[in-house]
Amino acid sequence: MNWQERRVLVTGAGGFIGSHLTERLVEAGARVRALVHYNALGTWGWLDSSPAREDAEILVGDICDGDSVRQAVRGVDVVFHLAALIAIPYSYKVPASYVRTNIEGTLNVLQAARDLGTRRVVHTSTSEVYGTARYVPINEDHPLQGQSPYSASKIGADKLAEAFHRSFDLPVVTVRPFNTFGPRQSARAVIPTIMTQCLVGDVVQMGNLSPTRDLNYVANTVSGFLLAATAPAAIGQTLNLGSGREIAMGDLAQLIARLVGRTISIQSEEQRLRPEKSEVERLLADSTLARRLLGWEPTVSLEEGLGHTLEWMRQHLERYRPGVYIR
Repeated sequence: MNWQERRVLVTGAGGFIGSHLTERLVEAGARVRALVHYNALGTWGWLDSSPAREDAEILVGDICDGDSVRQAVRGVDVVFHLAALIAIPYSYKVPASYVRTNIEGTLNVLQAARDLGTRRVVHTSTSEVYGTARYVPINEDHPLQGQSPYSASKIGADKLAEAFHRSFDLPVVTVRPFNTFGPRQSARAVIPTIMTQCLVGDVVQMGNLSPTRDLNYVANTVSGFLLAATAPAAIGQTLNLGSGREIAMGDLAQLIARLVGRTISIQSEEQRLRPEKSEVERLLADSTLARRLLGWEPTVSLEEGLGHTLEWMRQHLERYRPGVYIR
């Protein structure tokens, strides 16, 4: 697609992936409307320090408020829906908030897009909906397992997107990223947690060291979003975006330590452990469908992406609190 003058909305535009996607769309010449969450400080998340803020229309609102969403969706061709609560540990404490934001918020987007005749909605899922892999690599036919309130809320959102396509012919594509990482990621995620501790000391506190994850650099994920918004064959589909490579969390910590140039001691801290039956032990993506329908390929490797992220983290370490467990 030629994005020049194409009207698009990004919900969750102030967040980690959302801010990268907003910047890529602005660079491509799209007319970008960015929905960011209202807060008392009047901040726009990562868009506060982004050059894209000068070229995007910033709307402040709440994905849980139907009026905010309808105002944001009105007049756009494509909606990229990324707004969500994503922290798994916090979902154990306040599951109702995850239902409101992730399920009801998605419902608001779908209803507005249906009523206003939006040409395409790109809905964001997560590999967490699969739970512990029953087989690998995981394709889109893998059973969905709600092993945390977060993953259950995302399953609900995904099924709403599917229902609106099947019931009302809403042109929806569900993109299912496997563990995206990169600059700006919150310390709630494992890579910033490891990197910040490696940069300030030689002890790294983590949760379970044995689970494996398929880690994908943010630029790869953003490319998948853009392709999902353009490929005709993608409508009605759910598409995995993963690297096809898995790494155990303990091995990841040692890899990051080597990149930092430090010898570390890893401590498994009880408060960082998920409940036993809630831990997702293994994730490894099969992205064959995205390759076939979108022509998508991850182009930035794990090591290269970690290098980019580490360089950024060194320059922005003051934004983090190394060693403090962020839920």
